Amino acid sequence: MPRIRRGPFPALLAGLLVLLAGLGWLLGGWYLPGPLPRDQAFRVASGASLSAVADQLAQQGAVRGGMAFRLRVRVLGGKAPIKAGEFLLPKRASAARILAILQGSEVVRRFVLIPEGMPAVMVYDRLMANPVLTGPLTVPEEGSVLPDSYEIQPGEARAAVLGRMQSAMRAAIAAEWAGRAPDLVVTTPAQAVVLASIVEKETGKADERPLVAGLYANRLRKGIRLQADPTIIYPITRGKPLGRRIRQSEIHARNGYNTYAMAGLPQGPITNPGRAALRAVLHPADTDALYMVADGTGGHKFAATLAQHNANVQNWYAIRKARGEY
Repeated sequence: MPRIRRGPFPALLAGLLVLLAGLGWLLGGWYLPGPLPRDQAFRVASGASLSAVADQLAQQGAVRGGMAFRLRVRVLGGKAPIKAGEFLLPKRASAARILAILQGSEVVRRFVLIPEGMPAVMVYDRLMANPVLTGPLTVPEEGSVLPDSYEIQPGEARAAVLGRMQSAMRAAIAAEWAGRAPDLVVTTPAQAVVLASIVEKETGKADERPLVAGLYANRLRKGIRLQADPTIIYPITRGKPLGRRIRQSEIHARNGYNTYAMAGLPQGPITNPGRAALRAVLHPADTDALYMVADGTGGHKFAATLAQHNANVQNWYAIRKARGEY
């Protein structure tokens, strides 16, 4: 019986099917959704190799296999390097999406915000409560931290972050002091920080800071007590909100800070002043004001005479009575 000779077609078909299956595996594992069950932070160490990153992705469940991810990257991923930093990998991100994130600019940046007027004890609390920072910390010296937004890295020491904040304050003071106006009532950078801390706590309105600074400069020159309420509160709470009205006994307390009970500046800052408060003290408004009282809008009414001030105080009392605050 004659033999039936088979042509090359079945072998070619089998080879084509294998090739298509391999291509499907390669492309499907690259573009189809991945196994990550939820959004997840992912950190690439400086100098990490593709092999190490691929294995780390597999260990954290972001890809189905480190070796397969490396292969797909080499075939389909292009030549852009993987960047160091912390990234946010979305839920079910494909391998292609993960590589694009790691090659791109979608680095997770973390910041600690120190607002203007935050006292040292609250700076300490904020740094200690931050879960990505490490290590112990002591409460910083009052007035030594520049209020600003600071970028931090996971695992960074709290003491190192505080050191950057304090270096920024020293630089800000030096810069502002170098450009100060002539004939100031404050004669040293340390005195400027103390007075700026009072200005910072006395008004939340940016446009009032130079006027408040000018008022206090006038009182200091004339030997009049500053009578700044925040200086009463500071020895009681170290700058945290008092949560009640000031008592008469506290108005008369002698403690080195209370400017109702003593003339001149307090013995130290009562908070961490920002750049604007420092600038206001070193460039105070030219004013004859000696008195101020709240005006009901978050600002103040200013007066050059006691009679004008008393009228402003009566107006403030009327506002508070209308609000039911008495």
